Amino acid sequence: MDTFLTPEEIRYLTGRQVKAKQVDALRRMGIPFFVNARGMAIVARVAIEGRATALPVFKGWKPKVLGG
Repeated sequence: MDTFLTPEEIRYLTGRQVKAKQVDALRRMGIPFFVNARGMAIVARVAIEGRATALPVFKGWKPKVLGG
């Protein structure tokens, strides 16, 4: 399975053929994406499938003066 949606999947998702219209549709839908150097919308598959991503665990911060 690919990390990113294929151009065909993006066309199906947005219902648009034109790259600029795909970008507009993704923005309206609130789907995270970026635009590559060719002007194509790139969408991570995880953004659509909704898989949980592990967040880094923040152990807190304590100044060295207090023994941290």
